[in-house]
Amino acid sequence: MLDAKTRLVAAREVVENVRTKAFWIGILIFPLILVLSIVIPTLLEKSRSARVYTVIDQSGWLLEAIDKRAALPDLEKVFRHALELKRSDDEKSQAEFEALPEQLRQTILQLEMALPMVKAQLGDDVELSDAESKVLEGFAATISGLSGPRGERLRSMVPEAAMAELEGLRNAVRDWWQELPSDEAKAFGGAVTKDRYVRQDPPPGDGDALIEQLNQMVLDEDLFAYFIIGDDPVNGERPIKYVSENLTDEDLSRWFGNLATEAVRDVRLQEKEIDPDLAQWLQAPVQVESKKIGSGGEEEVDDTDRVRQWAPVAFVYLLWIAIFSIAQMLLTNTVEEKSNRIMEVLLSSVSPLQLMIGKIAGIAATGLLMVVAWMVFLVLAVKGLPLLMSNQPAVDLTSIATDTFYLGSFVIYFLLGYLFFASLLVAIGSVCNSLKEAQNLQSPVMMMLMVPLFAMVPIAQDPNGPLAKFLSYVPPFTPFVMMNRAAGPPAPWEYVATTLLLIVSVVFVMWAAAKVFRVGILMTGKPPKISEILRWIRVPVGTVAVRRDD
Repeated sequence: MLDAKTRLVAAREVVENVRTKAFWIGILIFPLILVLSIVIPTLLEKSRSARVYTVIDQSGWLLEAIDKRAALPDLEKVFRHALELKRSDDEKSQAEFEALPEQLRQTILQLEMALPMVKAQLGDDVELSDAESKVLEGFAATISGLSGPRGERLRSMVPEAAMAELEGLRNAVRDWWQELPSDEAKAFGGAVTKDRYVRQDPPPGDGDALIEQLNQMVLDEDLFAYFIIGDDPVNGERPIKYVSENLTDEDLSRWFGNLATEAVRDVRLQEKEIDPDLAQWLQAPVQVESKKIGSGGEEEVDDTDRVRQWAPVAFVYLLWIAIFSIAQMLLTNTVEEKSNRIMEVLLSSVSPLQLMIGKIAGIAATGLLMVVAWMVFLVLAVKGLPLLMSNQPAVDLTSIATDTFYLGSFVIYFLLGYLFFASLLVAIGSVCNSLKEAQNLQSPVMMMLMVPLFAMVPIAQDPNGPLAKFLSYVPPFTPFVMMNRAAGPPAPWEYVATTLLLIVSVVFVMWAAAKVFRVGILMTGKPPKISEILRWIRVPVGTVAVRRDD
């Protein structure tokens, strides 16, 4: 327990720091950075202009096949969104459904009728959601007119009764979707292809004159890029040419190339008269099913389990920020009070040890207030920010952010890590007369703090590997590494062993810091060298350390 004078020093530190602007800025800076790191990329992505491109198709068929495939995911989103509106009991959703074009509403009615038939066709062991995904893709393939083995396979999921109706609606729905402006298209399930890529017809002309005109349009930024498809893409004698001034943004090139590959592959299968079912079987990837070992043996692995595996990395980063910023606050406070001669006044009433422990405890209490505020903001952000995003996360992040094991480990390792590094920095601050001098002496401490950041990802990938186990027993790294290994998790005896080692290290560092603080806090002039500081630590208590000029 702290004695009365030490508690008074600690209380003074809390009051003095809470009253400063730096404290409130420290509380607000983390949530501000958290919000901006999510909101700004989202806004930048939304404000990103569509990539306008054109295509010269010398094959006569590939561009049309690509357009049909490009429409497939968009139409699937449209159908899914409209189906959700149709099923909703909300009056607003029902009004939105009634406002949809007649041909789209008719398609959704056919879709609802087809779902039970598809589920019955697939068998009782198939969930309705799986059947729904298949029939949605089948409807999209029918409307887009997708051909080839994949188109035949997808359309086979659509019952014949619905297929006849879809054939009549095909052109109407397709024309409506192609003419729909991209800003209106985003209302159907978020981002769609036409919001990112816009194809326009090439200008009139041919030959070199047309190429020169397209090049000039790219230079004038009227076009982002253009493609030239050769006359025989199936045999691949000439690659598809992609021309753009921006070669760092490969999204358009990759997207167009993938669609072209799928279309050409279908034609090759047809030319070789390969059965579609055989082609599907040949191209089917080998499924790898992840399992985890629980109390009852093997258990299913879901998205939440995968996120939890990486959740400690976020806690480690927050732990690093907390320890670094709050220990840095202690260093700055110590140097400023020494340079302002406030320390001399305080030492007239308390001993150097009481002053040092009081300052460490007071800043620790201030830091805990900041950390609690950060955790509250983190939980609120996890709950609120997904509401601002078009695609809602499939994982309940709130349960991870409020996990008692993670939060308990975080508080324990924050306190022990803070005490370790705070003791080092308060000793450094006691021998320095200015922040510039302190920055030079704290460089080794900063290098120690950087190691856990560099090791975060390798440790998260192998939390019980040799690197993780080795660094767990190096006291400066123990709080960060053990927090990082929480998803492993380590064996209970490792928690006990590393925590005991860390506590012993904290006691030793505080003892050494107290001896340095006792001598350095009233010292002025040139800061001591490392060798001189080490000599102070070896001097027995009660002996006055004499400074020597080397």
